[in-house]
Amino acid sequence: MKKILLAVLTMALAMTMIAGCSKEEKKNNSETETENVEKSGMSVGMTVQDLSNQIWSSSCEALKGLVEADGGSMTYLDCGNNASKQIEQVENFISNDVDVIVIHPVDVNAVEQVLSDAREAGIKVYSWDENLENADIVWLIDNYELGKIIGEQAAKWINDVHDGVCEVAVLDYPQIPILLERGNGIVDALKENAPKATIVAKTSAINPTEGMTKMETIFQANPDVQVVACIGGGGAVGANEAIKAAGKLTDKIGVFAADATEQELEAIKNNEANRMSVLITGDGDAIAKEIYGWLEKLVAGESVEKEVYRTTFTVTTENIDEYYK
Repeated sequence: MKKILLAVLTMALAMTMIAGCSKEEKKNNSETETENVEKSGMSVGMTVQDLSNQIWSSSCEALKGLVEADGGSMTYLDCGNNASKQIEQVENFISNDVDVIVIHPVDVNAVEQVLSDAREAGIKVYSWDENLENADIVWLIDNYELGKIIGEQAAKWINDVHDGVCEVAVLDYPQIPILLERGNGIVDALKENAPKATIVAKTSAINPTEGMTKMETIFQANPDVQVVACIGGGGAVGANEAIKAAGKLTDKIGVFAADATEQELEAIKNNEANRMSVLITGDGDAIAKEIYGWLEKLVAGESVEKEVYRTTFTVTTENIDEYYK
């Protein structure tokens, strides 16, 4: 009888151990499956020139949301317009073995070698705004022509509101070659379309802080400036704030730029100094959506055209309701 009881207990213990192992195995399998799901999306490293620029920061955050929604991971960094720092950031992305690098280059020549290293490591490279040799896709704007659009719109205001004669300030950013091209386009279009206007000041400003401080300085030397043409929305937002702070906001002063950031569109809607901005591709969400579509194709190994040109839309007081609700 004791032998029978011992056999029963032994069998019960064995069954319990088997069940426990089965549960543990299922738990481990479940954890592995969860880990695989979490790692099923792409890993992205992104470095941009300056996150104080609203269109760049909003695009980065929106892209991060899209990547993470598909189970991936993304890190985006501000290099502070410093090429050496940007190279270091790319090197870290390579060390972390990301699937794709998105770069808004500060200095094209400076980053070519490190991006070549990235591609040799099997990492895809997406270049925002610069036609890099070591990139799988270059997402481009004809920056000289974009500058001409800004200059033409500013000239139209000069001719319509000031009978072709007024003082003009240009906020450019020649430190970056593509923005140098854009600034040249602005100046050439102003000279061609409003030849009697006078450019009395030309200085660099890429974010709202620089735009405001530079505009304040311009007003000290040239209090009669009535038109400000800017290479981007950051400087334009700052210029608008400086104009309001100086008590110079009238129906004759105008700021013209590109990017069509939310702050610019709000100012246009409210009839402030911002009168026109060129929307490039769309807002941050639209930009992120387009970039993510290309990244999916790159990571999947699909064949893509290297050069992709962006679309532009001119936003003014006449059509602001289409772009800002």
